Amino acid sequence: MRWDNLFDDLEGQLEHELRAEEIDLRAEEERLRLGRLSLRNRLTGLARAPGTGVLRIVLALGETITVRPTTFGRDWLAGDLLDSPSTGSQCVLPLSAVAGVVLRRGEIPVSLGTEPESAARVVDRIGLAFVLRDLCRRRSNVEVHTRAGVLPGTIDRVGRDHIDLALHAPGTLRREAEVHQYRIVPVAEIQLVRLP
Repeated sequence: MRWDNLFDDLEGQLEHELRAEEIDLRAEEERLRLGRLSLRNRLTGLARAPGTGVLRIVLALGETITVRPTTFGRDWLAGDLLDSPSTGSQCVLPLSAVAGVVLRRGEIPVSLGTEPESAARVVDRIGLAFVLRDLCRRRSNVEVHTRAGVLPGTIDRVGRDHIDLALHAPGTLRREAEVHQYRIVPVAEIQLVRLP
């Protein structure tokens, strides 16, 4: 009878240790998974979550904007500006310009979720320079927000790490007579590109 109690006790201790080891292993795996999450992962998780889909982003300039993301690239996101004075305003936001994301308590677990396993899309590999070149090709009126201020105009050229911007009044076409200044802007200085 005493041997039975001893074996039952040993079996209970072994099960307890195995469960504790399994719990520690799961906790370590979760820490490793969280350590691999990027800002882009967190933002895409928030954008894809049902019922949210809207991001409140604090820019490095200190301004807070509300965006409904439509597309995520490698190092940027595009979306609809919801707090813009003009309706239908869109933007391109370099992820390097994000100083913070304002979350509600319920959004934290959503942002920590894993992305669904799917085939890599081409847009996921497109960098900010490609998007700026497309805006240049289309001759789109833009407002480039930098630490030095807002620069309305048209992108004339896109280099490896800078853009040439023809400054003219918002809403006017880029005509030589309308251009009052040309500016080279480092891509690293771009905080937001707004398409009015």
